[in-house]
Amino acid sequence: MKPEPLVKMVNEIARFFEDAQGGDAEFEIAQHLRRFWTPAMREGLLGHWRAAGAASGLDPLAARALACLESMLGKAR
Repeated sequence: MKPEPLVKMVNEIARFFEDAQGGDAEFEIAQHLRRFWTPAMREGLLGHWRAAGAASGLDPLAARALACLESMLGKAR
């Protein structure tokens, strides 16, 4: 899957959770991605984020959520 639609979706999710969750938003976003996105979608987005860094198109909150997700997935292995 191309990264652009994934970036768009996670940025929209980040905007929703930022308004709804405040300080816990990055953890809640990471949980949402872990629960509802397929492994291929998660890995595609994480790979894009790792490769592109600041040029990934991710909102800062979405990027922090991916760091949280990466930590969660690493602990689950």
